[in-house]
Amino acid sequence: MDFSSFLAYPLAEIPYVVVALLLAFTVHELAHAYVAYIFGDPTAKNDGRLTLNPLKHLDPVGTLFIFLVGFGWAKPVLVNRSYFRHPRTAGIFVSLAGPVSNIILAFVFVGILKIILVLGLLAGNPIIEDIIFELIGMIVWLNIVLFLFNLLPLPPLDGYRMVENLVSPSVQEKMQQYEHYGFILFVVLWITPVGDWVISPLFHQVGPKIYQTFAGLFGISF
Repeated sequence: MDFSSFLAYPLAEIPYVVVALLLAFTVHELAHAYVAYIFGDPTAKNDGRLTLNPLKHLDPVGTLFIFLVGFGWAKPVLVNRSYFRHPRTAGIFVSLAGPVSNIILAFVFVGILKIILVLGLLAGNPIIEDIIFELIGMIVWLNIVLFLFNLLPLPPLDGYRMVENLVSPSVQEKMQQYEHYGFILFVVLWITPVGDWVISPLFHQVGPKIYQTFAGLFGISF
């Protein structure tokens, strides 16, 4: 049986995807944990989430989904809003920290590639050059994808949490009543034409534009 037919990525790209996801998920969740901590909530710190150890952040099922269908999730960082002096403001910053960390990480790695090229560290070694370009290209792309994906205002994504902190308590209560339908909504968006209006423009139009903008700023062609 050819198991590669069940994967969302070609087998040759899997090692790059693994490295990129370990980095992207770890930094994303660490950012949530750290911002919650500086706003006064020690919950994530006590859970051992203030770490760059990816094993503390990965969700086995969410990681598997990345390889099977192209999207997934990490282990959510637990937040206790009662520790926040200003729960709404702190909640927005905590939610925003994850996606922002991913877009910063994407930008930084384009810069790292530029430094490598300027220093000539890959000169005369086409095999290593191909590996580095593939790896950094995947890191940049998946971090852009996570940035965009998590800004969708759908439960339980960060975009939804930001909206939740912006609306009135009465609206929050109504939103919470339907949160458990979030996964069903994702499936509908992913397997029906509705996703062509919501998901596809982000990943096929906005994502590549961000990718090429970053590359253009550093004069790099992936």
